[in-house]
Amino acid sequence: MSADRLRYVYAVTRPFDGVLPEGVQGIDGEPPRLLRHGDLIAVTGAVPAEDFDEAPLRARLEDLDWLAATARAHDAVVAALSTVTCPLPLRLATVCRDDSGVRRLLEEGHERFVRALQRLDGRVEWGVKVYAEPGAGAGAEDAPPAAPGAGGSGRDYLRRRLEARRSREGDWERADALCRRLHAELSGLAEAATVHRPQDARLSGAAGVNVLNAAYLVDRTRSQGFVELVEAVSEPGVRVELTGPWAPYSFAGIAEEGPVESDAVAAGTREAGR
Repeated sequence: MSADRLRYVYAVTRPFDGVLPEGVQGIDGEPPRLLRHGDLIAVTGAVPAEDFDEAPLRARLEDLDWLAATARAHDAVVAALSTVTCPLPLRLATVCRDDSGVRRLLEEGHERFVRALQRLDGRVEWGVKVYAEPGAGAGAEDAPPAAPGAGGSGRDYLRRRLEARRSREGDWERADALCRRLHAELSGLAEAATVHRPQDARLSGAAGVNVLNAAYLVDRTRSQGFVELVEAVSEPGVRVELTGPWAPYSFAGIAEEGPVESDAVAAGTREAGR
């Protein structure tokens, strides 16, 4: 590799039998390679210093198109790894100067990497999002009441306003109750769970308001039951979305993680409903 090529590290794994699927490409179409150091393997690729050195990387991370393309390439390598072993995905744009730097990364993080790999072995990540769609279960009650005019009195108008408000509040209460119940049941099937901030609909483009955005670390042998539990959920005005199975991105730092706060689900619902 030339001196202007740095080492991008996609993931860390234990040594495994077999090879990566043929045709796997990482950033800039570069095929990943395995660098073994002791009882760990770093999955790396060569990347240009003009993009990934410290100063240009700061600027590149502000370029959303470049960032999206890099994330897709990163995910493609980790997904390919997941077909042959249980990888520990590293943070996007983890870069070392050379192979010696990669070996130092493995040495300095050895204890943490080994603990995390032990926790993740044989497990996958499932994502669950719950969206509240106020009024969806009550026909046109979510539409703004017509202003008072020839068709009714001011008192009727205020009554309709009050009924519409109560309907929306009922929708939020149902969404909150469903989130609490579903999260508790799914956490019982999972090895670990984490609740992310609700997604902004202006960025995600998803219909409704995201009131739960959670990830669950599930043993592969329990995944079917997990999926069936999510798919059985049905509630007027509430939509549940399941994604996965994924490599356990949300649990890459699991060796240092504490328990999820018990109020995390309720706090997320309150924030989304503002």
